[in-house]
Amino acid sequence: MTSPVLGEFLGTMIMILLGDGVVAAVLLKKTKAENSGWMVITTAWAFAVMVGVFVSNACGSKDAFLNPAFTLGFAIYLGDYSKLASYLPAQLAGAFVGAVLVFLHYGPHWKVSDDPGAKLAIFCTGPAIRSFAWNLLSEIIGTFVLVFAVGTMVSKAVAANGLTAGLGPYLVGVIVWGIGLSLGATTGYAINPARDLGPRIAHAVLPIPGKGGSDWGYAGIPIVGPLIGASIAGFLLRALHI
Repeated sequence: MTSPVLGEFLGTMIMILLGDGVVAAVLLKKTKAENSGWMVITTAWAFAVMVGVFVSNACGSKDAFLNPAFTLGFAIYLGDYSKLASYLPAQLAGAFVGAVLVFLHYGPHWKVSDDPGAKLAIFCTGPAIRSFAWNLLSEIIGTFVLVFAVGTMVSKAVAANGLTAGLGPYLVGVIVWGIGLSLGATTGYAINPARDLGPRIAHAVLPIPGKGGSDWGYAGIPIVGPLIGASIAGFLLRALHI
Protein backbone atom coordinates (compact mmCIF):
# COMPACT_ATOMS: atom_id res chain seq x y z
CA MET A 1 0.00 0.00 0.00
CA THR A 2 1.60 3.24 -1.15
CA SER A 3 1.61 6.59 0.64
CA PRO A 4 3.53 9.88 0.43
CA VAL A 5 5.49 9.06 3.59
CA LEU A 6 6.38 5.59 2.31
CA GLY A 7 7.43 7.13 -0.99
CA GLU A 8 9.75 9.60 0.74
CA PHE A 9 11.22 6.84 2.92
CA LEU A 10 11.86 4.34 0.11
CA GLY A 11 13.03 6.94 -2.39
CA THR A 12 15.54 8.36 0.08
CA MET A 13 16.67 4.87 1.06
CA ILE A 14 17.41 3.91 -2.55
CA MET A 15 19.11 7.25 -3.22
CA ILE A 16 21.48 6.73 -0.29
CA LEU A 17 22.08 3.08 -1.11
CA LEU A 18 23.24 4.01 -4.60
CA GLY A 19 24.89 7.30 -3.65
CA ASP A 20 26.86 6.17 -0.62
CA GLY A 21 27.34 2.87 -2.43
CA VAL A 22 29.42 4.48 -5.17
CA VAL A 23 31.57 6.27 -2.61
CA ALA A 24 32.20 2.92 -0.94
CA ALA A 25 33.08 1.41 -4.32
CA VAL A 26 35.68 4.12 -4.94
CA LEU A 27 37.19 4.37 -1.45
CA LEU A 28 37.19 0.84 -0.06
CA LYS A 29 40.05 -1.54 -0.82
CA LYS A 30 39.79 -4.42 -3.27
CA THR A 31 36.59 -3.32 -4.97
CA LYS A 32 36.51 -3.36 -8.75
CA ALA A 33 35.99 0.43 -8.74
CA GLU A 34 38.75 1.33 -6.26
CA ASN A 35 40.28 4.77 -6.95
CA SER A 36 38.02 5.42 -9.94
CA GLY A 37 37.57 9.02 -8.87
CA TRP A 38 35.33 12.05 -8.59
CA MET A 39 33.67 11.73 -12.00
CA VAL A 40 32.40 8.27 -11.07
CA ILE A 41 31.09 9.53 -7.73
CA THR A 42 29.30 12.59 -9.11
CA THR A 43 27.81 10.65 -12.01
CA ALA A 44 26.49 7.84 -9.86
CA TRP A 45 25.08 10.31 -7.33
CA ALA A 46 23.14 11.95 -10.15
CA PHE A 47 21.76 8.55 -11.13
CA ALA A 48 21.02 7.81 -7.47
CA VAL A 49 18.85 10.91 -7.18
CA MET A 50 17.09 10.13 -10.45
CA VAL A 51 16.29 6.56 -9.38
CA GLY A 52 15.24 7.76 -5.93
CA VAL A 53 12.74 10.15 -7.50
CA PHE A 54 11.25 7.37 -9.64
CA VAL A 55 10.95 5.06 -6.61
CA SER A 56 9.42 7.79 -4.49
CA ASN A 57 6.84 8.65 -7.15
CA ALA A 58 5.92 5.01 -7.70
CA CYS A 59 5.56 4.35 -3.97
CA GLY A 60 3.20 7.21 -3.30
CA SER A 61 4.99 10.56 -3.11
CA LYS A 62 4.23 12.77 -6.09
CA ASP A 63 6.66 15.29 -4.58
CA ALA A 64 9.70 12.98 -4.27
CA PHE A 65 11.58 15.61 -2.29
CA LEU A 66 13.97 13.11 -0.59
CA ASN A 67 15.55 16.04 1.22
CA PRO A 68 14.48 18.13 4.25
CA ALA A 69 16.06 21.27 2.77
CA PHE A 70 14.21 20.76 -0.51
CA THR A 71 11.00 20.13 1.42
CA LEU A 72 11.48 23.38 3.35
CA GLY A 73 12.40 25.38 0.26
CA PHE A 74 9.30 24.28 -1.61
CA ALA A 75 7.14 24.82 1.48
CA ILE A 76 8.29 28.44 1.47
CA TYR A 77 7.86 28.71 -2.30
CA LEU A 78 4.33 27.29 -2.29
CA GLY A 79 3.27 28.63 1.13
CA ASP A 80 2.32 25.12 2.29
CA TYR A 81 4.16 23.77 5.34
CA SER A 82 1.86 20.82 5.98
CA LYS A 83 4.29 18.16 4.72
CA LEU A 84 7.30 19.06 6.86
CA ALA A 85 6.25 17.08 9.93
CA SER A 86 5.69 13.83 8.03
CA TYR A 87 8.30 14.04 5.27
CA LEU A 88 11.35 14.98 7.33
CA PRO A 89 11.35 11.92 9.65
CA ALA A 90 10.69 9.63 6.67
CA GLN A 91 13.62 11.10 4.76
CA LEU A 92 15.97 10.81 7.75
CA ALA A 93 14.90 7.21 8.41
CA GLY A 94 15.28 6.30 4.74
CA ALA A 95 18.79 7.77 4.69
CA PHE A 96 19.75 5.78 7.79
CA VAL A 97 18.46 2.50 6.37
CA GLY A 98 20.12 3.14 3.02
CA ALA A 99 23.46 3.62 4.79
CA VAL A 100 22.99 0.39 6.74
CA LEU A 101 22.43 -1.43 3.44
CA VAL A 102 25.68 0.01 2.08
CA PHE A 103 27.49 -1.32 5.15
CA LEU A 104 26.01 -4.78 4.60
CA HIS A 105 26.63 -4.80 0.87
CA TYR A 106 30.36 -4.12 1.23
CA GLY A 107 30.77 -6.53 4.17
CA PRO A 108 34.27 -7.99 3.64
CA HIS A 109 35.78 -4.78 2.29
CA TRP A 110 35.64 -2.90 5.60
CA LYS A 111 38.21 -5.17 7.22
CA VAL A 112 40.74 -4.85 4.41
CA SER A 113 40.44 -1.04 4.30
CA ASP A 114 42.62 0.71 6.86
CA ASP A 115 41.67 4.40 6.49
CA PRO A 116 39.10 5.54 9.09
CA GLY A 117 38.64 8.84 7.27
CA ALA A 118 37.73 7.10 4.04
CA LYS A 119 35.22 4.94 5.88
CA LEU A 120 33.58 8.03 7.35
CA ALA A 121 33.51 9.72 3.94
CA ILE A 122 31.42 6.85 2.60
CA PHE A 123 28.63 7.76 5.01
CA CYS A 124 28.77 11.54 5.28
CA THR A 125 30.42 14.64 3.90
CA GLY A 126 33.48 16.51 5.05
CA PRO A 127 35.33 19.58 3.81
CA ALA A 128 38.44 19.55 1.65
CA ILE A 129 39.68 22.51 3.70
CA ARG A 130 38.08 22.83 7.12
CA SER A 131 36.84 26.37 7.60
CA PHE A 132 33.35 26.45 9.04
CA ALA A 133 32.33 29.82 7.57
CA TRP A 134 33.47 28.89 4.05
CA ASN A 135 32.12 25.36 4.36
CA LEU A 136 28.74 26.74 5.43
CA LEU A 137 28.74 29.13 2.48
CA SER A 138 29.49 26.28 0.07
CA GLU A 139 26.53 24.29 1.35
CA ILE A 140 24.29 27.35 1.18
CA ILE A 141 25.25 28.07 -2.42
CA GLY A 142 25.01 24.45 -3.57
CA THR A 143 21.58 23.94 -2.05
CA PHE A 144 20.35 27.29 -3.32
CA VAL A 145 21.25 26.19 -6.84
CA LEU A 146 19.49 22.86 -6.36
CA VAL A 147 16.20 24.29 -5.10
CA PHE A 148 16.17 27.34 -7.35
CA ALA A 149 17.04 25.35 -10.47
CA VAL A 150 14.38 22.72 -9.81
CA GLY A 151 11.90 25.48 -8.98
CA THR A 152 12.51 27.15 -12.33
CA MET A 153 12.35 23.78 -14.07
CA VAL A 154 8.79 23.20 -12.82
CA SER A 155 7.74 26.84 -13.21
CA LYS A 156 4.76 27.82 -15.31
CA ALA A 157 6.95 29.52 -17.90
CA VAL A 158 9.06 26.44 -18.55
CA ALA A 159 6.15 24.00 -18.30
CA ALA A 160 4.19 26.07 -20.83
CA ASN A 161 6.88 25.32 -23.41
CA GLY A 162 6.55 21.60 -22.77
CA LEU A 163 10.23 21.33 -21.93
CA THR A 164 9.94 19.23 -18.78
CA ALA A 165 6.99 16.95 -19.45
CA GLY A 166 8.00 13.45 -18.37
CA LEU A 167 11.63 14.44 -17.92
CA GLY A 168 11.51 15.65 -14.31
CA PRO A 169 13.55 12.88 -12.62
CA TYR A 170 16.19 12.93 -15.37
CA LEU A 171 16.55 16.70 -15.21
CA VAL A 172 16.83 16.70 -11.42
CA GLY A 173 19.62 14.14 -11.77
CA VAL A 174 21.38 16.39 -14.28
CA ILE A 175 21.12 19.36 -11.90
CA VAL A 176 22.63 17.29 -9.08
CA TRP A 177 25.37 16.12 -11.43
CA GLY A 178 26.17 19.70 -12.38
CA ILE A 179 26.28 20.81 -8.75
CA GLY A 180 28.59 17.93 -7.89
CA LEU A 181 31.01 18.67 -10.71
CA SER A 182 31.02 22.46 -10.37
CA LEU A 183 30.45 23.13 -6.68
CA GLY A 184 30.83 19.84 -4.84
CA ALA A 185 34.60 19.63 -4.46
CA THR A 186 34.77 21.95 -1.44
CA THR A 187 32.54 20.11 1.02
CA GLY A 188 31.34 17.00 -0.81
CA TYR A 189 28.01 18.73 -1.54
CA ALA A 190 25.69 17.33 1.10
CA ILE A 191 22.93 19.76 -0.05
CA ASN A 192 20.60 17.53 1.98
CA PRO A 193 20.50 17.32 5.80
CA ALA A 194 19.02 13.79 5.80
CA ARG A 195 21.61 12.54 3.31
CA ASP A 196 24.35 13.55 5.74
CA LEU A 197 22.80 13.07 9.18
CA GLY A 198 21.12 9.69 8.63
CA PRO A 199 24.28 7.97 7.37
CA ARG A 200 26.41 9.77 9.97
CA ILE A 201 24.23 8.23 12.68
CA ALA A 202 24.59 4.86 10.93
CA HIS A 203 28.38 5.26 10.96
CA ALA A 204 28.26 6.02 14.69
CA VAL A 205 26.21 2.95 15.63
CA LEU A 206 27.30 0.29 13.13
CA PRO A 207 30.11 -2.16 14.02
CA ILE A 208 32.39 -0.98 11.22
CA PRO A 209 35.86 -2.51 11.61
CA GLY A 210 38.56 0.10 12.15
CA LYS A 211 36.28 3.10 12.05
CA GLY A 212 37.15 6.38 13.76
CA GLY A 213 34.91 9.09 15.12
CA SER A 214 31.86 10.37 13.27
CA ASP A 215 33.06 14.02 13.23
CA TRP A 216 30.09 15.44 15.09
CA GLY A 217 31.90 18.76 15.34
CA TYR A 218 31.28 19.30 11.63
CA ALA A 219 27.83 17.71 11.46
CA GLY A 220 25.93 20.98 11.87
CA ILE A 221 27.31 22.45 8.64
CA PRO A 222 25.57 20.03 6.22
CA ILE A 223 22.35 20.51 8.18
CA VAL A 224 22.23 24.27 8.65
CA GLY A 225 23.81 25.24 5.31
CA PRO A 226 21.31 23.39 3.14
CA LEU A 227 18.36 24.66 5.17
CA ILE A 228 19.55 28.26 4.73
CA GLY A 229 20.27 27.83 1.01
CA ALA A 230 16.91 26.18 0.37
CA SER A 231 15.07 28.88 2.32
CA ILE A 232 16.72 31.65 0.29
CA ALA A 233 15.77 29.85 -2.93
CA GLY A 234 12.20 29.35 -1.71
CA PHE A 235 11.77 33.02 -0.84
CA LEU A 236 13.24 34.10 -4.20
CA LEU A 237 10.99 31.74 -6.16
CA ARG A 238 7.99 33.04 -4.24
CA ALA A 239 9.00 36.66 -4.86
CA LEU A 240 9.44 36.07 -8.58
CA HIS A 241 6.00 34.40 -8.89
CA ILE A 242 7.31 31.95 -11.46
